[in-house]
Amino acid sequence: MSKYLNSLVVGIDVASEFSFVAVLAPDGSKSRKPFKIFHTAEGFKYFLEQIKKAEEEFSTKPVFFMESTGVYHLTLFHFLKDNNFETFVINPLVTNCNKNKDIRKVKNDRNDALSIASLGKFEDIKVSSDSDIKILTLKLLVRDYYKLIDTRSVFKKKLSSSLCITFSGYQNVFSNTCGLVSINILKKYPNPQEFISAPKQDIIDILLNSRKGVNWAEKKYTKLIESAENAQFVSIPSPWLSVSITTTIAIYEAIDGEIATLLAKIEGFINSDQMSLAFRKNILLLMSIPGIGYNTAITILAEIGAIDRFITPKQLVAFFGVDPAVNESGKFKGDRVKMSKRGTRFGRRALYAAALASIRVKRNGEATNHVLLKYYKENLKGKKAKVALVAVMHKLIKYLFAVLRNQEEYQVRDPKLHQKMFLENKTIIAA
Repeated sequence: MSKYLNSLVVGIDVASEFSFVAVLAPDGSKSRKPFKIFHTAEGFKYFLEQIKKAEEEFSTKPVFFMESTGVYHLTLFHFLKDNNFETFVINPLVTNCNKNKDIRKVKNDRNDALSIASLGKFEDIKVSSDSDIKILTLKLLVRDYYKLIDTRSVFKKKLSSSLCITFSGYQNVFSNTCGLVSINILKKYPNPQEFISAPKQDIIDILLNSRKGVNWAEKKYTKLIESAENAQFVSIPSPWLSVSITTTIAIYEAIDGEIATLLAKIEGFINSDQMSLAFRKNILLLMSIPGIGYNTAITILAEIGAIDRFITPKQLVAFFGVDPAVNESGKFKGDRVKMSKRGTRFGRRALYAAALASIRVKRNGEATNHVLLKYYKENLKGKKAKVALVAVMHKLIKYLFAVLRNQEEYQVRDPKLHQKMFLENKTIIAA
């Protein structure tokens, strides 16, 4: 049962330019018909006037509930918070499961606002009241970073497909086609004909920028000449197709520059006086876990917010969306259990990268985290690689939960030793 059962509850269905508001009286009846407010200064003032009338009528302060709608709800949410109103955000998955309970199918913004108000008043649901603007700002900046990374990947793939048509075999010469040396060569010689006609020393000079020595540059030049001569026979001989390569490179470099600028601004924001020392300490704590780097730590912290929002690691597992989506009915039990993927996709993406890094083996044969690598190999027996990797992600969530909760750096321990220490500690506490 909700603790706001006898409260004045306001439900808000948020859109991009306007919202619909429904008000439920303390006895559960509709205080008035749902009304529309615009996301303008005049609209917000009108909203406050209507709320004050409801406060005077029922002699109580209202509680607000709204659905999380991307970024559209944020301005109204912080406006209410700034005016000292108790405001909560509901996950859309929760509202979607509880809409249209009546037999008659009715879907409009007024009914949605009323449904949100009813959820907040009568149902004991999980809500969020996080209003830290600094963490929100960091979260939006980090998400912009990942969107730019994805956009850059699109143009990297486009460059790859263009080279397949005009300069077949070029991609086999460099491990990274978008590396600095490779890009500089393609900008000057975007097709096989221009490359073959170019003076050898000019290309060698570009290759020497890699600082890998003359022998490496000579070998690369030989491979490039071979691929260019081969491409003259198997590729489409049109100089106009090279325009696609130079254009793609220009866009790729522009995005790459924006990514570098954004990363510098994110780092500057974190190191500024606006961000707390506790947050910066948490970054270092997460980086003590092998496999978690600076960007990954920032992403995880920006998505999580305050760790005290989560009581157990299982709640954090669900937040990342790596909990199992159970499918059971009667005697039937689904044997193809998948991740729910209902949590933060940006956090899950960072966690996936951390899991891959944690089971990596270095060139000298040393494991990044020998405990997790052993755990991964054990889970590989009879299971697919992705299933075993999800198990590693689960472990990592438990690690980062413990590190942030205890405010202590991560220590690599054998599971048997860790269990022994846990039992000893439990015995001391019980005594």
